[in-house]
Amino acid sequence: MKDQELKNAVKENYSRVAKNASSCCSSGCCTSTKPERISRKIGYSEEQIEAVPEGANLGLGCGNPIALASLKEGETVLDLGSGGGFDCFLASKAVGPMGKVIGVDMTEEMLARARANACQGAYGNVEFRLGEIEALPVEDNTVDVIISNCVINLVPDKEKAFREAFRVLRPGGRLMVSDIVLKKRLPDFVKQSIEAYVGCVAGALLKDKYLDAIKSAGFEDVCVIEESDFPLDCMTNDPTGQAILKSLQGSAEETKKVEGCISSVKVSGFKR
Repeated sequence: MKDQELKNAVKENYSRVAKNASSCCSSGCCTSTKPERISRKIGYSEEQIEAVPEGANLGLGCGNPIALASLKEGETVLDLGSGGGFDCFLASKAVGPMGKVIGVDMTEEMLARARANACQGAYGNVEFRLGEIEALPVEDNTVDVIISNCVINLVPDKEKAFREAFRVLRPGGRLMVSDIVLKKRLPDFVKQSIEAYVGCVAGALLKDKYLDAIKSAGFEDVCVIEESDFPLDCMTNDPTGQAILKSLQGSAEETKKVEGCISSVKVSGFKR
């Protein structure tokens, strides 16, 4: 499938998620797993979960990039694939009124939700922009910190995405992302599934290739700060988990095969 077709599929699925009060899969089956439960399991504190407007946390992440970023007052932060604004709002409090947070998302419905959440919480230092990660609507050398949470896997050309991230960072800036990588190759039935790609997992790279993509963009001191197995039950609010669980047809053996391939990683890199 061509890159543009993949992007259109991603856009359609996440537009549907944004329109619903809770995240539902494309077939209309909804999960009973609450976003708050998922957020706790992947590293967000109770204080962080309660600090954002209702509807900002859609339970779509795979880690907590805010915990990595060591944000400072006055910094400019860019969130790649900002969704409902959850991480942007947490970053907003960390950088304070003299700082700025920019969220970029390619889905208009997500942007509408995020902007409504921003108004609800009176986040005057947060701005949401429509755009793609491979062509960021951000000027060169204007950002101190880039964060992203389980989104770069949705981008067909990951090397281009990291080159764009490098372009917009100021010298001395840092990249702090949580994402999905593979410890080994996925079973064919997942890799060939467009539904699974839309939710991240089938588009994931092997860990070494993912790190190489960051390094080839120009980042230095690239390292994995934390890595853990990522169970499918943390993805039930995401089209990935729904699609894969549906394709597994209840087979515990197949589920184990898939889970054994997937890791959640927290990665840092610097622009010198």
